[in-house]
Amino acid sequence: MRKSKKKLLGIVIYLTLFMFIIGGPFYLYYLQPKIADHNKAQIEPSWTGVISFWDFPRLDRDSGTNFRWIYEKIQDFEKENPGVYINFQTLDWEKGTVKLDTAIKMGNPPDIIPIGSDYSILGQEILEPLDTYLTEEEVEKFRENVIEAVTYNGQIWAMPWMMTTYTMVLNLDLFHERGVEPPVDGNWSYDEFVEKMQRLTYDSKGRGKADYFGFNSFVQSGYYNIWGFLLSDGAEIINKNQQYVFTDDSAQSGVEKIIDLKYKYGVTPTNFGENTSNAAWTSFYQDQNIAVYPVGTWALNVLDSLIKEGVGFEYTIANYPTGELGVPISISSGIGAYGVKKQVDDKKLQVCVNFLKYLTDDKYQMELDRLGVFPVKKTVGNIYEGNALMTMLYNNLDNTKMIPPHPYWKEIDNILQNEIRLGLLGKKTAEEILREVNQKVELLLNTIGK
Repeated sequence: MRKSKKKLLGIVIYLTLFMFIIGGPFYLYYLQPKIADHNKAQIEPSWTGVISFWDFPRLDRDSGTNFRWIYEKIQDFEKENPGVYINFQTLDWEKGTVKLDTAIKMGNPPDIIPIGSDYSILGQEILEPLDTYLTEEEVEKFRENVIEAVTYNGQIWAMPWMMTTYTMVLNLDLFHERGVEPPVDGNWSYDEFVEKMQRLTYDSKGRGKADYFGFNSFVQSGYYNIWGFLLSDGAEIINKNQQYVFTDDSAQSGVEKIIDLKYKYGVTPTNFGENTSNAAWTSFYQDQNIAVYPVGTWALNVLDSLIKEGVGFEYTIANYPTGELGVPISISSGIGAYGVKKQVDDKKLQVCVNFLKYLTDDKYQMELDRLGVFPVKKTVGNIYEGNALMTMLYNNLDNTKMIPPHPYWKEIDNILQNEIRLGLLGKKTAEEILREVNQKVELLLNTIGK
């Protein structure tokens, strides 16, 4: 019995060896490559190649450089997507918009386009609509006003990744020197604001001419530093029907508030309205003869750096003065958003969208404090816990109006800002400004519509 079992076991072993010897080459030749191909398909991305990407600088608090944050994300994405390369080109704020406009007109923009507040891009039919690549759940994670800012004709044309706002920065050294109390909890009415600005405007040398001023700013297309005053009584620029409506009494009173700061109350330098953005900012952070300056939140990182270098000053922030609207209001062009150029290859388009989603991942939204900006996802919450100033700004984000996604906003903005500048030069009243702007905007839109 035992001999028969041993004999049977031997037969089984011989048959197994025989099958391995005969079948092994067949397995290696026919089946192994298929398994390898299957695994390769799982590891390699569906598309490989180069994606061109342009963007503007964002000061990184941690590194002190302008592009470190985005370089890190590009490198990480490339590691996670072998064979995909992001060809990143930097733009500067002075000439970058011209370079981008030229590329669009010539028909060779980058694959990933920085939209920002240039909503004229949305109306040029050069972008891919992103609606089909975003689930309803993904859209709901974003702030409503941010999604509205990248929506045109009912479709989403860009992926938001950060937002900023304007605030009033106060040089507390000057406030203390003049015995002026900053506004309680950062809130003040227009009348209270004017009263304090008058006390902070003075002649330090006894020459009969003020050399310190309560307030300073500038007027320039694409910048909205003073617009918290313009909209404080409830005015709107563009309504939900894409109509220009900055024509009523609330608009006029807003414009008058800005002009009055210079001519009625005398709390600004005489060059307010003709100075450049750089000159106005220099008067505040370097010359330090301006008590209050409205600026984007990016500037707080700059002021902190100056303090560390021993050339800064103690500062705080405050909301824009309230008017008839009853709440402090600001308007922001500071939305970081990227659009995707129309693509021939659907697989490449998908990788482009994947990259944009990668940039808006919650873990990267949590890092935006490095740039002094805010997450666009309401689900992320306040990333500035422990920072009283930025928390105050975060709590007021719902009162930040976004630049309307009008395809001719750039032209409308240019007309309006030029007319306001004439008002600050003493050449037009607020009433004349509104009338002139309305006529020019109507002519613009009628001409374009023909």
